[in-house]
Amino acid sequence: MAQRGIREFDGKKMLAKYWSKYFGSDFNYPGKTILVDSDTNMADLPKQHGWLKEEKLVVKPDQLFGKRGKHGLIKANATFDEVKSWIAERMNKETTIGKNTDKLTHFLIEPFVEHKGEFYVAIKSNRAGDTIYFSNHGGVEIEEVWDTVVEIDVAIDADVASSEIEKKLPSDTPEKYKKMFGEFVCGLFNFYKELGYTYLEINPFVVSGDTIVPLDMVARVDDTAHFECAEFWGDLDYPAPFGRMLSKEEEYIKTMDMNSGASLKLTILNPKGRVWTMVAGGGASVIYADTIVDLGHGTELANYGEYSGNPSMDETYEYAKTLMDLMTREKDPQGRGKILDIGGGIANFTDVAKTFKGIIMALKDYQQKLIDTDVRIYVRRGGPNYQEGLDNLKKAADDLGIPIHVFGPDTHMTREAHMALQEA
Repeated sequence: MAQRGIREFDGKKMLAKYWSKYFGSDFNYPGKTILVDSDTNMADLPKQHGWLKEEKLVVKPDQLFGKRGKHGLIKANATFDEVKSWIAERMNKETTIGKNTDKLTHFLIEPFVEHKGEFYVAIKSNRAGDTIYFSNHGGVEIEEVWDTVVEIDVAIDADVASSEIEKKLPSDTPEKYKKMFGEFVCGLFNFYKELGYTYLEINPFVVSGDTIVPLDMVARVDDTAHFECAEFWGDLDYPAPFGRMLSKEEEYIKTMDMNSGASLKLTILNPKGRVWTMVAGGGASVIYADTIVDLGHGTELANYGEYSGNPSMDETYEYAKTLMDLMTREKDPQGRGKILDIGGGIANFTDVAKTFKGIIMALKDYQQKLIDTDVRIYVRRGGPNYQEGLDNLKKAADDLGIPIHVFGPDTHMTREAHMALQEA
């Protein structure tokens, strides 16, 4: 299971879309929310959303970081013209939050809600099931009043009833809200559970008449639930965490991954690193990275990622070409050369010979650059047609004059990585 953070906009949009299914009609949520990026025509927005000119508004960045109020990144009780100016001043501007610096690229616009009390609710998965957290003292300093939070554990596959939730609410819950909050938390849990969430926090939510308004939301989903929940999620975006601006190469591989049935991942750790990996399989990628760090070469590890799930020859070619382009842009300043470790476990259904044809195509494209930057290649692979793949790759590299060492499944991954790093 991989927990993937989603935008506040997407979480609230889903909540509004499925409100009637999970919460009924005794109380409501208007669901008015707009996501703005650099391509948004701000002047046209009021034509599509008339309330922008009729109500006071709130605007804030929507990029997977919290404490926005503390950093002066919330504009509240504003007119639409004020919101436009506020966004224009910040769009694509680099901003530092803690130790992280990134560009502000996405903003959320909602109606401003006058309110008095603020409430907190969160649901989090754990090994035994899920835990619901609730407090009548929500807000930015929830950690400082954590003793007001009640915890309600829900076992795996257990159902929850609003009446049971109501009984377990904090003793200081206003009497007039107990029934509403019991039903709201019960509906929220079912929403969370059936739509593949692993974490859902609303801090705070407020009550205005018969309306519940989530002012701030943090959410993560289980991306392995995509096959069950895709039609409910819709076009769900997985933005990079704040402070991790994707390079054009990472963005390219991400786009390939989104359009493929295979898994194609790439994170650049150190573009000047000497040790590059092209690893088949998520588990294998962890083993290789851990081994490289354990052997004292963590600072020289250039990238982390995987190509797996039986990628096509063309997809493997594009992935390999991207790596080779990155690693051959400059020589090692100390003249030590570079290592490309093409590793992986024993594939179950990936055709090794087919994917290796893609790697051979990339080797031919980057032959001279690989030679000029003194790249040495180490390979360890097993699985369907692995011997044919290894033989073809070794012959191609030898013919191209590129140093290569190949190993089959009889050599452990950690042993092969150790041999490669002896030259690093």
